Amino acid sequence: MERQGNISISSENMMPIIKKWLYSEKDIFLREIVANASDAITKHAKLVSMGEAEGDGAYRITVTADEKENTLTVEDNGIGMTEEEVEKYITRIAFSGAADFLEKYEKAGGEGIIGHFGLGFYSAYMVSERIEIFTKSYQAGAAGVHWESDGESTYTIGDCDKETRGTKIVMHLAKEEKEFSKESTVRGLLEKYCSFMPYEIYLDPKGSEEDKPVNTTAPLYTKQPKDCTDEEYKTFYRDTFRDYSEPLFWIHLNMEYPFRLKGILYFPKVRKKVELERGQVKLYCNQVYVADNIKEVIPEFLMLLNGVIDCPDIPLNVSRSFLQNDKQVQKIAGHIVKKVADKLNALYKNDREKYEACWPDLATFVKFGAIKDEAFYKKVSSIIIYKNLAGEYRPLESYFGEEPKEEDKEKTEPKTAYYVSDVDKQAQYISMFKEAGLDAILCDTYIDPHFISYIEYKNPYRVRFMRIDADVAGEIKEEAGEDSDVAAIFEGFLKERGVKVKTEKLKNTAVPAIINVSEFMRRMSEMNSFYDMGQSPEDMTLVVNTACGCVQALKQAGEEERKVAAEYIWLLALMNYRPLKPEELERFTSVSSLFIGKYLKTM
Repeated sequence: MERQGNISISSENMMPIIKKWLYSEKDIFLREIVANASDAITKHAKLVSMGEAEGDGAYRITVTADEKENTLTVEDNGIGMTEEEVEKYITRIAFSGAADFLEKYEKAGGEGIIGHFGLGFYSAYMVSERIEIFTKSYQAGAAGVHWESDGESTYTIGDCDKETRGTKIVMHLAKEEKEFSKESTVRGLLEKYCSFMPYEIYLDPKGSEEDKPVNTTAPLYTKQPKDCTDEEYKTFYRDTFRDYSEPLFWIHLNMEYPFRLKGILYFPKVRKKVELERGQVKLYCNQVYVADNIKEVIPEFLMLLNGVIDCPDIPLNVSRSFLQNDKQVQKIAGHIVKKVADKLNALYKNDREKYEACWPDLATFVKFGAIKDEAFYKKVSSIIIYKNLAGEYRPLESYFGEEPKEEDKEKTEPKTAYYVSDVDKQAQYISMFKEAGLDAILCDTYIDPHFISYIEYKNPYRVRFMRIDADVAGEIKEEAGEDSDVAAIFEGFLKERGVKVKTEKLKNTAVPAIINVSEFMRRMSEMNSFYDMGQSPEDMTLVVNTACGCVQALKQAGEEERKVAAEYIWLLALMNYRPLKPEELERFTSVSSLFIGKYLKTM
């Protein structure tokens, strides 16, 4: 005999809100319903292990999509419910059955029970116009129970002839939600949300031996690292992330104290536009998918990686503000950062050759992480490496000066470390540096300008960075290189261009002039360009080499020849600094013709 009752809701008119706004993505309802089924099985398995129930361990969850009837059904063979339990756990919204179960059996342990039967169940009303529950408790002599509601404020409940233990939920979908009755749609959702659930999930089983579960009940991260092979790690990576290039290496997380945490983080090979692409770190709770890239749990810089993290201590449904302020979550994030840093340090120490081979793929990740996370920076600062002019990797810290004593800091000049941002464009400068026995590091990734500024900020008394063309290093010039007569020749036509002129006697006598651009002004220009604020004017200086024979010959040349030769030298220096603009290239062609013509007349 059926009877009616009112669904107990603490606030009036909450059901329409729950139906529309319970989750930002309504397809998550299937995760909630299947997670509840998994919970019900876990509860029964726990009772069996304690000798309080009987069972053969053949647990399964069956999902059936019926386009003709426009229904979606989820059935389990778990603990089931009595009529009293249905009244308690279904009709009182947000009252968790798992809470009671854990309280009763906490001494025996209740791991693996998510416990959202209540509010999570009502997520199904986001896509359903009516829901039926057929359930039967594991308890001896229990009768089957049928519950039905259209999700407004009333329900009917009574007996049913269900013969087996467990619960079946039939969702009669709304007309506009017919998509969720399609097998292809449901399969996609199960693969997204339920791919690692601990019990086998079957979709529309035909009863044949060919039926296979849609999930993996024992994903690789749940095993002990010592029991996993390299091939298994690679296969798990390929299957989980659909990335068919092999990862560089991985970190297997497995701990039980002071919090429970399992997972695998993979270091993928670098992408063509890594600055625009993120990895995918999937967060799970007891093998139930929560979300991707939750920055409160997984630090932002780790999202350049691919991975799976399972944190049973984080509830499935929780606000971002809660996560931000939860100390346990902060500890979990800190532990993950530590494990990543430890892995990198171990690789650097124990297999330097592999570390250097992986560095082009790791560099952006490590530098970004150092900028974003102080703790990570402290742990990896000594293993950040750069290639020098000889193509050899050296630790960045080897270019630093010593940390001065506190009382000496204000009068200490930091050591200058030179760098190259483009090997081809700065080839002339590189050649001069090599001839002088100087070294520089190669900074040719998009993150390097930001990173070297960060390093200067962290080590203000130990290092300052200058691009190889920002100044004339002392080792590439001789003493007494000033020549006011030569300077005057160039100042005449460069003044209106806003270019300063300086004379130096360089050791390389073949180079007539080079261009220097203020490091500070160039960085400002690059920053403005990065933030689409326009480019600042170039603070350019033409450094004329008074040791070059052709420069000295300018003094003896006639006025017209001097002007042509000086402008030719200027354009050559400019060409070695950057590509010429159209008008500059046109002028270079014209001046070259004049210069060659005058040269030929003298022969």
